[in-house]
Amino acid sequence: MGEEGAEWLLTKTIEAGRTSGAVDDGSLSRVAVDTTVMEKNIAHPTDARLYEKARRQLVALADEGGITLRQNYNRLAPRLALQAGRYAHARQFKRMRKALKQLKGYTGRVLRDLRRQLDEIPDGSFRERVLDTLVLVGRLLHQGPKSRGKIYALHEPEVDCISKGKARKRYEFGTKVSLATTIDEGFVVGMRALPCNPYDGHTLAEALEQVEILTGQMPALAIVDRGYRGHGVSRTKVLISGTRRGLTPKLKALLRRRSATEPEIGHMKTDGRLSRCPLKGTFGDAIFAVLCGCGHNIRKILTHLRAFWAFILAALCAAFIPKSRPSTSYLFGGSGCSAGTTEVTNLTNHF
Repeated sequence: MGEEGAEWLLTKTIEAGRTSGAVDDGSLSRVAVDTTVMEKNIAHPTDARLYEKARRQLVALADEGGITLRQNYNRLAPRLALQAGRYAHARQFKRMRKALKQLKGYTGRVLRDLRRQLDEIPDGSFRERVLDTLVLVGRLLHQGPKSRGKIYALHEPEVDCISKGKARKRYEFGTKVSLATTIDEGFVVGMRALPCNPYDGHTLAEALEQVEILTGQMPALAIVDRGYRGHGVSRTKVLISGTRRGLTPKLKALLRRRSATEPEIGHMKTDGRLSRCPLKGTFGDAIFAVLCGCGHNIRKILTHLRAFWAFILAALCAAFIPKSRPSTSYLFGGSGCSAGTTEVTNLTNHF
């Protein structure tokens, strides 16, 4: 399907929302743009876990290729990795760093031993797999605390460490996602994964371009937070939260609506699985982010239709079942039209 196919599905949900009345055509010209973090389905990265996992992968490749290592440390390394975690929990950081240094040495020895015996591996797909693993583990062993392009998961080396300023969760490991929603209904009209953790202001032009492609019109107004300062967009009027000078009362009211994007992101993470991406690589991030936007729009449409049909059924019940008729208790299990209305509403919510 690819990212283009996922965006085509998002376009179809936007068309369905306009047809069903869940989103108004006029509200498509006013959008709110924000970014969030879509975390990857990985364990919390620690040096001890990464070193031990890298060593186990190298030992498994050596066993698969029939290579005899001088020492594989299958007995010492797992114990040392557990001990490093215990030292960290007890806040004995000097002992922890000593254990990590020793564990890193074990992994480096296995790496160099396997590298010396590369000539024994014939050319083919297995040799390429061994070379890729050696390069990845070499990057892991040479990275420092403040290195760029750090590896946080061996099976997902493209994962970024993103800080959004949250007090309860200082760092999140995944991919930044940009989403554009209508200000009035919170309908998703643009969603895209942004690898390599770019600055928010540099992504606004790309987000508005995607909205134009999906909806067929460039938004006339975009409301963003203060992280988008220095965006450089000229085709669309951009309002940044916190700026009140020179604004009309209508624009001030629209600017206050920017915070409505936050609960929409919360619903997408709790109900739409945006909180954890199970697909592999940056390609999987791009597809999964757009599909989460499609699911959010479908839930919006279903909620709108459920409310519409509940209103229609309640009106029909009030028109054709008078309160004075006692036969309603036979039809709906209660007395009067109120019981019938409640039963119809419950049935509508069930479906």
